[in-house]
Amino acid sequence: MDARTAMFDSPSVEAQEVLRLLASSKNVLLSGPPGVGKTRLLSEIAAAFANGNLGSQGQPMLSHNDDVAIQDAEEAKVFRTVFHQNSKYRDFITGLAPAIGEGKAGQFTIVEGTLFRAAQHARQEGKSSLLVIDEINRGPAVQVFGGAMVAIEADKRLAPDGKPHELTQFFEVMVPSSGLIEEYALPDRLFILAVQNQADSSVEPMDVAFLRRFEPYRLEPNEAVLRAHFQIVGGEARVLPEVPEAPTDVAEASVRAWVAVNERVSIGRGKDFQVGHGVLMPAWSTELSINKATTLLAKGWDKVVAHVAEVFYGDIRSMAIALNAADPLDFDGSPLKLVEHTFGTDLRYALEGDGTWTRDALYSGLRSIAGL
Repeated sequence: MDARTAMFDSPSVEAQEVLRLLASSKNVLLSGPPGVGKTRLLSEIAAAFANGNLGSQGQPMLSHNDDVAIQDAEEAKVFRTVFHQNSKYRDFITGLAPAIGEGKAGQFTIVEGTLFRAAQHARQEGKSSLLVIDEINRGPAVQVFGGAMVAIEADKRLAPDGKPHELTQFFEVMVPSSGLIEEYALPDRLFILAVQNQADSSVEPMDVAFLRRFEPYRLEPNEAVLRAHFQIVGGEARVLPEVPEAPTDVAEASVRAWVAVNERVSIGRGKDFQVGHGVLMPAWSTELSINKATTLLAKGWDKVVAHVAEVFYGDIRSMAIALNAADPLDFDGSPLKLVEHTFGTDLRYALEGDGTWTRDALYSGLRSIAGL
């Protein structure tokens, strides 16, 4: 048994929940702030699917003891795509594209898109397809799906036996084998798992009519995951020393500061813009030296500060508030502080100090951010 197979002997709770949603709804949209584990969960579900974690009818299902039932992995196949600004209908369904090769100048060929290939596989008896769409909100999703947008709904698919029923939704496609425009419907055993990053301010909100065709599954920043990772027991109530006495002191300060930053970001920008726990989960052992612990966490906090700067881009005061550096009278231990400047008659703010967290400044800085 290889490492990947062993990994899914005991699927995570999140993976089991998403498999249940896929079985019932066919389409699931995974979302959450950056760093909460969307990519990890996506990989876990895709690998579990490819390894044959399916029921006898080719559907994701769980047995009575919540272990994912196993069948021949050859019955299932995972298809992947990433949406971006230049994603087109022909890349996803079918369409004409310039032919490539010697002597083919000015010629066109019919290409099979990712959804079409996944659907064709799932149309075969006993076969199932999982279509993974990463960064779905970065592309023009409605245009890319085209007529398939309605046809992806669970009750609009073909019946399990491959035959249409009264609710089956057909849409037109250019069939690659013939070049003809024909009516096409999606098979019952095609499952779509999409992922979006709602914190990306560079993309437009997705179409509501499109979103309602997906069952939402959201991952949230999880303090308990951090505490378990750092092996902290009962740390919330204890008073942290001014100077760390053990690596768990540094970890506890990091957790409290992270919680405080997310609380402020939630108020200032919304829950979608929090930073996930995965950013602050380096390889860890309670046997680490204090210096090593601070060095490891300093790298993560560089990312946290960069995330806050992006979330509040152009709003220096809000960035300072999120990092608890807005009040110069409270400046104690943090390498950052908010200062005021005048530009003509205008009042301008600047966040001064080292933009990175050094090993020596980390612990006092975390206590300052947490308001300790």
